[in-house]
Amino acid sequence: MLEERESKEPAMNPFQKNESKETLFSPVSTEEVPPRPPSLPKKPPPKICGSNYPLSIAFIVVNEFCERFSYYGMKAVLTLYFLYFLHWNEDTSTSVYHAFSSLCYFTPILGAAIADSWLGKFKTIIYLSLVYVLGHVIKSLGALPILGGHMVHTVLSLVGLSLIALGTGGIKPCVAAFGGDQFEEKHAEERTRYFSVFYLSINAGSLISTFVTPMLRGDVKCFGEDCYALAFGVPGLLMVIALVVFAMGSRIYRKPPPEGNIVTQVVKCIWFAISNRFKNRSGDIPKRQHWLDWAAEKYPKQLIMDVKALTRVLFLYIPLPMFWALLDQQGSRWTLQATRMNGNLGFFVLQPDQMQVLNPFLVLIFIPLFDLVIYRLVSKCGINFSSLRKMAVGMILACLAFAVAAAVEIKINEMAPPQPGPQEIFLQVLNLADDEVKVTVLGDENNSLLAESIKSFQKTPDYSKLHLKTKSQDFRFNLEFRNFSVYTKHSMEERNWYSLIIREDGKSVSSMMVKDTNNKTTNGMTAVRFVNTLHKKVNISLGADISLDVGEDYGVSAYRTVQRGEYSVVHCRTEDKDFSLNLGLLDFGAAYLFVITNRTNQGLQAWKMEDIPANKMSIAWQLPQYALVTAAEVMFSVTGLEFSYSQAPSSMKSVLQAAWLLTVAFGNIIVLIVAQFSGLVQWAEFILFSCLLLVVCLIFSIMGYYYVPLKPEDIQEPADKQIPRIQGNMINLETKKTRF
Repeated sequence: MLEERESKEPAMNPFQKNESKETLFSPVSTEEVPPRPPSLPKKPPPKICGSNYPLSIAFIVVNEFCERFSYYGMKAVLTLYFLYFLHWNEDTSTSVYHAFSSLCYFTPILGAAIADSWLGKFKTIIYLSLVYVLGHVIKSLGALPILGGHMVHTVLSLVGLSLIALGTGGIKPCVAAFGGDQFEEKHAEERTRYFSVFYLSINAGSLISTFVTPMLRGDVKCFGEDCYALAFGVPGLLMVIALVVFAMGSRIYRKPPPEGNIVTQVVKCIWFAISNRFKNRSGDIPKRQHWLDWAAEKYPKQLIMDVKALTRVLFLYIPLPMFWALLDQQGSRWTLQATRMNGNLGFFVLQPDQMQVLNPFLVLIFIPLFDLVIYRLVSKCGINFSSLRKMAVGMILACLAFAVAAAVEIKINEMAPPQPGPQEIFLQVLNLADDEVKVTVLGDENNSLLAESIKSFQKTPDYSKLHLKTKSQDFRFNLEFRNFSVYTKHSMEERNWYSLIIREDGKSVSSMMVKDTNNKTTNGMTAVRFVNTLHKKVNISLGADISLDVGEDYGVSAYRTVQRGEYSVVHCRTEDKDFSLNLGLLDFGAAYLFVITNRTNQGLQAWKMEDIPANKMSIAWQLPQYALVTAAEVMFSVTGLEFSYSQAPSSMKSVLQAAWLLTVAFGNIIVLIVAQFSGLVQWAEFILFSCLLLVVCLIFSIMGYYYVPLKPEDIQEPADKQIPRIQGNMINLETKKTRF
């Protein structure tokens, strides 16, 4: 969440659009000007408990907390929503997630332009917050299963996310700076502390929301499924509260008028310098000391000097998007990895999307730890741990985090059950008869492919693998039961799992073939299905909104996903009887088959078979990679912004903030491209990102080695350096005198 960090001092723009260009000397009138009546003193804004803190900042801090809760709470469950509600594959879910994240960091440029050039910060926050709320409403409606079909849900989701991106990105550059505007210049120390509290509210909102919204999704059921509508609706409600709280302080805010957008002026200055240089390529025209000096015909000398200092820092920004490409995968690829792990920690059960809470939690711990302990220890050891070196170490830590993530992914794959390959199927036999049955699988030439004796209600340890000659093949089965021999035929298709269910049929036996699930359940869920051996239909209630009917006489239900947990009393009902079943523990990622039987000596009970084993690897194994990537974030993000601000004039701070946010946006685009076009298995993709960042770190280190840091007094150039007057075919040859 450190990319949220705003400039701790609102940047002042000395080059305002509404400032008229005048000559430095104005005529002096000899007539006496009558004195103006003294203006009434302005009423000081109300303070908090007699301090120097304006009361208005309380509304702004609460607004920021609610808005960050809204944004990160919605984003925490977004990947699983794509995967399990919209039924997109993992690559598409990851791509759309990062496309949304990227858009959220492009739109601040638009928000800053609107605020600085047109509406001002207050109106921009109000209007774009309304857009933000509308996006949440549409997004929540798109998560209602009863509202339309898949296409309607997809369209509503994409429209809602687009509006949310416009809202959250548009107000991002305005809120912190608007809070800084509430302070008088003589209260600079209080303003600095305000930004610390403001930043704390960002992490507090993120911390709480990433813990709460996954619980709303998983623990509450809507229409028999995970309640994504509630998980999106609550953040939407928090955004409504944020808007109301912010509007309540309207009468006590200081509302500076729009001052002109310095970002736009910088871009125009650079473009004019390039175009002017291009149009004056003649060898007869004297060269200038710096390529930006070609803007001197149109732009003030001070602005050009500031842009020169700015471009030196922006050059170092070129490698930075690769770091954000790794950091922002916590909400996508790492969350998907967590869905294949066991969230039972003994004292608490974590949902896969709750692991993201580690990032803001560790950020709050690591910032004081690094500032007060680690950096001081390094300094006492005589090591010059410069800002650029800290950023390079942060990149290396992120590389290590993804190497650890790759190792975890490899271990998860090793523990996962094998998958049938081309022209292969997996088969298990369930004997529900009262006596032993010998099963023989015959090939096309009556050759025996598999022969085994299965006792009554025997739990087979593993599936048996059968090879097919084509993609689909008929197999003959010989079932020997007591003195009877029964032949039957079943068709099976490659790459599938099957269960052959044998049942008594009078004095003989018969069989039916059912297809099993071939994938582990994810997102912290477990899958169950039932075989009903009773002569009456059974209704089974697995929760407040989850029930299913199983037909009589060996009816087989479809798989239903339920929350992981202990199901010791499951209420069931036939047309004339109510009873309960003990299903025991249903664990993460497992798929179970329950056979409802009524044995004379044991009564009604459920015989339990595990089709797919539960996730064995604990989700706690993700802790090292989260700790490494958060340490990387603290060393890279905080250090990077502080270094940037120390190397550029104060008038360029807003431009640096815009450029910093753009590096985050481009980092998410990198993930989008790799997810869509790499075609790599997940552990290999993690290694790819780790290696790419390592290469980028090497390039950044070389750039940093040759970078000469500027001292504050070096940022301003001597005023007596003049740009030579050039004659010839040039743009705007006349140098205008400008008062600034």
